[in-house]
Amino acid sequence: MSEKKLNFEYCDQLVRDFEYVVEHPIVGKSSVYYTGVDLGTACVVLAVLDENYKPVAGAYRYADVVRDGMVVDYMGAIKIVRELKQEIEEKIGTELIYAAAAIPPGTDALDSGAVKNVVEAAGFEVTNVLDECTAANNVLKIKDGAVVDVGGGTTGISILKDGEVVCIEDEPTGGTHFSLVVSGAYKMSFPEGELYKRDPKNHKELLPVLRPVVEKIASIINQHIKGYDVKEICLVGGTCCLTGIEKIIEKQTGIFTHKPQNPMFVTPLGIALSCTQQSIR
Repeated sequence: MSEKKLNFEYCDQLVRDFEYVVEHPIVGKSSVYYTGVDLGTACVVLAVLDENYKPVAGAYRYADVVRDGMVVDYMGAIKIVRELKQEIEEKIGTELIYAAAAIPPGTDALDSGAVKNVVEAAGFEVTNVLDECTAANNVLKIKDGAVVDVGGGTTGISILKDGEVVCIEDEPTGGTHFSLVVSGAYKMSFPEGELYKRDPKNHKELLPVLRPVVEKIASIINQHIKGYDVKEICLVGGTCCLTGIEKIIEKQTGIFTHKPQNPMFVTPLGIALSCTQQSIR
């Protein structure tokens, strides 16, 4: 079996395991728990791994506390993370201490530690803060390719060579733009368009409507991978849950494009995999 196929199987199995423990948390005697906190534009996800870095619990909530990768509702973000933390702690019967977090590629200067501060204020000891695409690649394990994280407001791209990140970029265009198009095309309010977009039953109907935005994302990818020997593209982020998005991007880029099972959970799992027992200050 090829290494590429093995990596995809590892990723998809990890996601399946996480989806299971979200509904059926594992109560055990792990000596330590590692949490990945993903503060997304549309959804906040907490992924919890045991001492062997296996999924044991998780929780998520759709929210509007982050826009374009920046925390815009600081107190609201703290409240959601704290509530999700407490929800999981009650289910597994232990306190969650250590957490890692992530920010969109290239936003280190703009973020000014806000994400780290949110996670700490929610009661965690923060052990790592990394960019979202690098976090996702902890799960994807791409050596020569591009990880594309399509979030609510932006598309983040990390280009990897021999397993090392050689370029990171973040550009506007993401799920928010999908929702705006849907609400305009169907004369819905923005919240109605957002909910309509999330329902997989509507994806076949919506794909032609959203194709221009998907092609814009593909053009962003093409712009930033130019000059690099990118052999594959992997799509992550909640926006990539749109059925068929990978086929359009593959056609527009001419590069093999893979979408993991439930791409919304790849990044939070990758964040959790980067967590340790050593806090950063």
